[in-house]
Amino acid sequence: MATGESPALAPAGKIDPDTFRRVIYRHLGRPRPEVRVGPAAGVDVAVVDIGPGRVLAATTDPVFVVPQYGWRRAAWFAIHILASDAAMSGLTPAYLSIDLNLPRDLGDDDLATLWRHMHETCDALGVAVVSGHTARYDGCSYPMVGGATVLAVGDADRYITSAMARAGDVLLCSKGAAIEAAALFAATFPGPLAERLGADVTARADALFERMSVVEDAAVAVGVGVREEGVTALHDATEGGVLGGVYEMASASGLGVALWEDAVPVRPEVGAVCRLAGMDPLAAISEGTLLAAVRPHRADAVLAAWRRAGVDGAAVGEFLPPERGMVRLAGGREAPLSHPGVDPFWAAFARAAEAWA
Repeated sequence: MATGESPALAPAGKIDPDTFRRVIYRHLGRPRPEVRVGPAAGVDVAVVDIGPGRVLAATTDPVFVVPQYGWRRAAWFAIHILASDAAMSGLTPAYLSIDLNLPRDLGDDDLATLWRHMHETCDALGVAVVSGHTARYDGCSYPMVGGATVLAVGDADRYITSAMARAGDVLLCSKGAAIEAAALFAATFPGPLAERLGADVTARADALFERMSVVEDAAVAVGVGVREEGVTALHDATEGGVLGGVYEMASASGLGVALWEDAVPVRPEVGAVCRLAGMDPLAAISEGTLLAAVRPHRADAVLAAWRRAGVDGAAVGEFLPPERGMVRLAGGREAPLSHPGVDPFWAAFARAAEAWA
């Protein structure tokens, strides 16, 4: 870098798996024997033994608050992002520890409204707030206003992780691709989208906002059974979308996978928003899309349980022995499946914010 030049900015969003392995994974503090599952690329939860036959599952994420959505929606989404990752353990989210580092222009009245809606969302999910920190600081700004940890407790033979898929498992997908990408575009840019896509498409994309959670999807799926009796692995298709989520599940489980791209549901309103924004719907961020590895003899039962609960779902692939590799099948053609890297949503969102401000 020449003298006087500013350093290049790193890409926005979660670091890629290779950077995680090189930078983070090598340095994880003191090893402790009670840690069953520690940090790993593509694994949503940690699992720690807490006594005979009992485990604690934990996950940590940013607190993501967007005031433009309105405080009720912003609070609902912030809490469901946090609870959704904890639900990937197959256990029920139960406890929340939350750190709010807020901008100084957030007044007491708005803070009270935001927190009331956070409380109401936690209450609806059965989650108790057990600790935290709340403050205003210079340099803090939306949407990332802190971090939080959600905990779940359960029997040691009932938890699962995204690293526990088995060869032969059927890959199921709930709701379809790019749910979050489309919903956030509609919630943030309703006017520009309505002008370009029409009011009906924009309204249907906006209605997906309340579906940006996989807490219910996961609870219904594991209600059918876990491990040999049902679901072996769950993963929330957030950054990197369906492609990233499937790659992470297979990689974490040490398996190959065949993704049947033509079978992945893409809702018409989602496809329209993604085409307008220049995003691949299979690679775009998709809170609300659950990926589940299920034993073949229980896959139909999970799909049926989802239907009864009003959750759309489809079989979109199969986990394979590792020597078969990771492939994506579309239109009768086969191509390697790789991680998309940085999610296309962030650049598309920035472009839209600049063009439609």
